[in-house]
Amino acid sequence: MKLPSVTRLCLVLAVLVNEAASFAPRAFGRVATKSDSATVLGAAVEAILFDCDGVLADTERDGHRNAFNQAFQENNFDTVWDVELYGKLLETGGGKERMTAHFNEVGWPTSLTTPDEQQAKVKELHLRKTDIFMDLITDGKIPLRPGVLRIVDEAIAADVRLAVCSTSNERAVSNLVETLMGPERASKFRIFAGDMVKAKKPAPDVYDMAVDEMGLDKSKCVIIEDSHIGLGAAKASGIACLVTKSSYTGNEDFTGANMIVDELGDVPGVSLETLGSLIQ
Repeated sequence: MKLPSVTRLCLVLAVLVNEAASFAPRAFGRVATKSDSATVLGAAVEAILFDCDGVLADTERDGHRNAFNQAFQENNFDTVWDVELYGKLLETGGGKERMTAHFNEVGWPTSLTTPDEQQAKVKELHLRKTDIFMDLITDGKIPLRPGVLRIVDEAIAADVRLAVCSTSNERAVSNLVETLMGPERASKFRIFAGDMVKAKKPAPDVYDMAVDEMGLDKSKCVIIEDSHIGLGAAKASGIACLVTKSSYTGNEDFTGANMIVDELGDVPGVSLETLGSLIQ
């Protein structure tokens, strides 16, 4: 018996709908979710290696600089690093190295007559500076930069590994990450900082250490930096680098960066998909 045309049309539509359902996106035998989409987008990226100062938070001008000045004042040093001078001093990576370079140029206090005395005082000042800086973080006076938590959460959802690789003191970096991101996010990070390596940025040592200790593939990693010195370290390590400019680094030469942005930014901002495009 020949079916009416309307009935035949309904049967055809039912078959098409059933076939279309069989092609719905699935992940491991289940319907794909928003989390699966994030995993696919981040699949190309094995790890994100963040610098700390200037990347996670804009800490240099109103954080480290003020902490140095307070430490100098407490130790009766006739030394004040203003905003402009500190910008120039940042050309030297590492706080202890920065103080040494400065006093080598302008002269050491007369009470410090030998290199051993000078370096002992530098270490003392740096420890005190770190405590002051940590208090600034704990008191909430230095916030995370826009987009940092968003990209961190995207990475965690996609099982992308995370590390902070910094010339700053390890305690200060760990405190910043845990205080500003919370202990749950902080537990996902490896910290490589301070004097863990002898040669600081622009040497690639801290990034090479992270890759070695975490067992990473450099071709699947992305570094996020904010300075010419940091970019130099990233390039020397052979890892793709995105530069997010900070208050002191906006006019620096970032030739060789895979991408340059003003900030990671809120939605849409820099995403895992963006980072993945840098290594493909």
